[in-house]
Amino acid sequence: MKSDATIQKEVQDELKWQPLLNATEIGVAVKNGIVTLSGQVDSYTKKLAAEKAAKRIGGVKAVAEDIKVAYYGNRVKTDAEIAEAVVNALKWHSAVQEEKIKIKVDDGVVTLDGEVDWDYQRTNAKTAIENLTGVKLVVNLIGVKPKVKSSDVTQGIKDALLRSANSDAGRIRVDVIGSKVILSGFVRSFAEKEDAETAAWAAPGVITLESNLVVAEPEFSMID
Repeated sequence: MKSDATIQKEVQDELKWQPLLNATEIGVAVKNGIVTLSGQVDSYTKKLAAEKAAKRIGGVKAVAEDIKVAYYGNRVKTDAEIAEAVVNALKWHSAVQEEKIKIKVDDGVVTLDGEVDWDYQRTNAKTAIENLTGVKLVVNLIGVKPKVKSSDVTQGIKDALLRSANSDAGRIRVDVIGSKVILSGFVRSFAEKEDAETAAWAAPGVITLESNLVVAEPEFSMID
């Protein structure tokens, strides 16, 4: 099992490897496998890139992200300008039901609300606006309308996990209560945890996901 010092160094090295980032702007602290990122960057895209870089490192159990976003000069935008850009970005995205999404912008923080048919539409709405200048944070409150039976969702998720090269389906338990999916068990890495969660979210009609997956060494983790 990696020590906190080893994880810290590997996260720092991964940040240095990212062409979009200036690693000197980002602080990295690790305690019990939990990584805390701090500092200040000049775009929301960089904030997300730093978080994703940390999650790629083996041994990372969770990432607490406390990076601030600050814009300067002509990159500073009013909330009205940001709102207009968000509307246009959603309108021009073919995989987003923009007519079902409500938008609120407050000091650069964009809140999306509404209800769509699939989780990928909810996710695409967020990713469509993450790179817009002036955006400091995206709060995605978009819900997914339930469409199928719980038994179908359960089997669909299990099948997806079995197809995934990165997921050990035998160590993951899937329970579905209405439109809520509960994942429990053990995974080998933070990346595998995210893959399992992505597979669950991909099921039609999933509105809520409760992930109780634990990142642990395979030889010490078994499901009864």
